[in-house]
Amino acid sequence: MIPSAVLFDCDGVIVDSEGPTFLMLQADFAVHGLSLTLHELETNWIGATAEDLHLRARSEGATLPDDWVADFYIRLNRRLAEGVPLIPGILPVLDVLDRAGIPYAVCSNGTLPKMQITLGQHGLLPRLNGHTYSGQALGRPKPAPDVYLHASRALAVAPETTVVIEDSPTGARAARAAGIRCLGYAPLGSHPGLVAEGATLFHRMNDLPAMIGL
Repeated sequence: MIPSAVLFDCDGVIVDSEGPTFLMLQADFAVHGLSLTLHELETNWIGATAEDLHLRARSEGATLPDDWVADFYIRLNRRLAEGVPLIPGILPVLDVLDRAGIPYAVCSNGTLPKMQITLGQHGLLPRLNGHTYSGQALGRPKPAPDVYLHASRALAVAPETTVVIEDSPTGARAARAAGIRCLGYAPLGSHPGLVAEGATLFHRMNDLPAMIGL
């Protein structure tokens, strides 16, 4: 079924920003007593807000200071402003959606300023026409369904007629809670966490248009 709209996650789906983010997390956690591999972070910590990461890291023994979240966002935004690439194949996907007249939005657990930095450096903000939404700004980040339901209302479409594109189990769980079909972007191959949340996997962004009937 061709969807009435496509709702994209941001990090790891539109922009390849997770690499530098996880490197910063790994270094910060290690300094404060919690040693994790990048694989552990990418597998088990993806999709969370910095606030959630702060609480979880502390629960696992990290001595992160109380002001870590605010400081981390400042340093992360500074690093992302230096440049992050787009996910390969995402621009042709947007071109296909534009030609088909199918609207789309970006729905992230990241902050709006972060999206303005990462999407703005690639000139995508005018193309999105204001349809960038933050679960944090709504006060109900994923896995709550609110950001996807909010985007559906903003695009004037029924949630069940849309499709969500996610790369994290947290986001896929939010889509499932919203009653929205989820396609899970897994460029490295198998992804049991996405599958467990009901997502249908795909491995190349170029394959997405055919998966939604375009």
